[in-house]
Amino acid sequence: MPDRVRFHLDEHVALAIAVALRRHDIDVTTTQEADLLGVDDSTQLEYARQEGRVIVTHDADHLRWHSRGIEHSGIAFCHKDARTTGQTIETLRLMHELLSAEEMVGRVEFL
Repeated sequence: MPDRVRFHLDEHVALAIAVALRRHDIDVTTTQEADLLGVDDSTQLEYARQEGRVIVTHDADHLRWHSRGIEHSGIAFCHKDARTTGQTIETLRLMHELLSAEEMVGRVEFL
């Protein structure tokens, strides 16, 4: 079986998302847990890449880095307040079920 997608939540993503994903046995880290509060977005993206995690973010800077060819393990992007927390959780669960970590490398999924 291919490696499952693992997530890293950017600083402004609700912690309730991590709690809910963990209830479904989905591997997720948060900015707070990784001691990355206040670091710039490029550091967040690099952390996620080194850890082989898809970064979940509301920050369009990640999309600009993707368009410039910056390497990453995947970006799950959602405009702030475009979806409810519940909708975001369900979409991430679906990504986890349908996509492998390998398939997400260098890919952006718009939630």
